Amino acid sequence: MSLFKRIFSKEKKETLDKGLEKSKTTFFSKLSKAVAGKSKVDEDVLDNLEEVLVSSDVGVDTTLKIIDRIEARVAKDKYLGTDELNKILREEIAGLLAETNVGNETEFNIPTDKKPYVIMVVGVNGVGKTTTIGKLAAQFKKQGLKVVLGAADTFRAAAIDQLEVWATRSDVPLVKQKMGSDPASVAFDTIESAVNQQADVVIIDTAGRLHNKVNLMNELTKIKRVMQKVVETAPHEVLLVLDGSTGQNAFEQAKQFSLATEVTSLAVTKLDGTAKGGVVIGISDQFKIPVKYIGVGEGIDDLQVFNKIEFVDSFFK
Repeated sequence: MSLFKRIFSKEKKETLDKGLEKSKTTFFSKLSKAVAGKSKVDEDVLDNLEEVLVSSDVGVDTTLKIIDRIEARVAKDKYLGTDELNKILREEIAGLLAETNVGNETEFNIPTDKKPYVIMVVGVNGVGKTTTIGKLAAQFKKQGLKVVLGAADTFRAAAIDQLEVWATRSDVPLVKQKMGSDPASVAFDTIESAVNQQADVVIIDTAGRLHNKVNLMNELTKIKRVMQKVVETAPHEVLLVLDGSTGQNAFEQAKQFSLATEVTSLAVTKLDGTAKGGVVIGISDQFKIPVKYIGVGEGIDDLQVFNKIEFVDSFFK
């Protein structure tokens, strides 16, 4: 199928294959049990398949969509052998994801008509937020773009220190203040510095606390308002980082942050260390927010742009 034509480089594809290995192995182990002793796709097989998809963190709503599509195939073709189920699943999931106009990128791109392009990064502590920022900075820098980082998570000294380590590794400037400083003040200084340096990209880290949504909402709103004193249209992107290894909890965090602020893109991290890679399929389908990046390893180059064709191909390879 032309749908699965190679678009990633061989090296990048191998990283993706390796990163999804645990998810894939667990999924197909469950799938083989679901069809054991069956030669055709019948009601029992579909019930078992539904259980496999839900337990693989694809999510209930997305699972029901996939089952409906396969039921339609069974009704149309009259007979579908269980040996064809892998191929059918692959096609139907790819078709489902293809309905959203996201996940088509192959490289790290930013709009060229906004300079500096301001990305505000949100997410709870421990999801890989700071690491994602560092890896993003490295990727943009590799493309010859001038990047400035802002340490606006001033509630944890560790967050500032960790971002400083990544800034050094990526060889990009970092704007910071002491712990306990006003996050909005750091954001203002960062954007002002970026404008003065004629930077292409600004990435601002923010505190990850969900226990009080009202406080979080107020804080993020204030940061945005202060940013706009320097760059009227900032932030151009609000990137929510989710830990893929938490499965359904990632769905819940996406919901909560979407209520607290206008999230425009998602990064799903830690997919290499988990069997819950199916969460990307569900999140990509359920939220009207594009999954833009996925983390498939610890290396600086192991953050990839999410390409749904390559993802499905690696998952069902």
